Amino acid sequence: MSDQEDRASLDHIDMSVREILTEMKDTSEVMVDLAYASLMYNSEDMAVKVRELETKMDELKFAIRFKALMSSRTRSDARQLSGLLQVASSADCISDAAGDIVELLEVSPEKRPFISDLLYESDEKIRATRVSESSDMVGHTIGNLAVEACTGCRIIALKNRQGWIYDPEGDVKIRAGDDVIVRGTEDGYGRLIEFATGARPWEFPDDPEDGDEPPSVEEEAASINPEEEGE
Repeated sequence: MSDQEDRASLDHIDMSVREILTEMKDTSEVMVDLAYASLMYNSEDMAVKVRELETKMDELKFAIRFKALMSSRTRSDARQLSGLLQVASSADCISDAAGDIVELLEVSPEKRPFISDLLYESDEKIRATRVSESSDMVGHTIGNLAVEACTGCRIIALKNRQGWIYDPEGDVKIRAGDDVIVRGTEDGYGRLIEFATGARPWEFPDDPEDGDEPPSVEEEAASINPEEEGE
């Protein structure tokens, strides 16, 4: 590992185990969504983003292994923390698969029609829509709108005047003319279309309640891989 890669990996060391696992899960999901979207829209830009996220996943994998080694003091600790590493390994395998998917961009579109068939059969589909000037979404952030909660569709990419934003954060503001790529159910996409075109007023959710304090490393490990009784 180079000095630059080592510094990047250590940036994640300050995160809690829960934060790292959550980041790995979310990142792997985004990678798969972008990988399929890159094939649907023949986008090399999305494929590049998937490859960038592969590097991020390697850094997160290093961070959680580092924290597991530093936290393991006894045989019981090691067994409990092994559950965390299994979860992290699963997320890493998903990200590797996403990296393999984007390699299909090297195959001409007419030779990979099966991709559209596979996505059509899935419960959640990847679709795109444009936000109209008459939409209530205009001027509000993704977080304020709670798009996924209200429609069942998650915005995986957004194109505005500045270009593409992949896996946009909640503070990203929606503007008229923005193109959004989402992953969600057929019914959810239908609701989103009504909101995005202005045919239906946006249904703003109530403010979420504050969450509980995150558990310790040991509590997280025990909840994923509890110690067997009688040992």
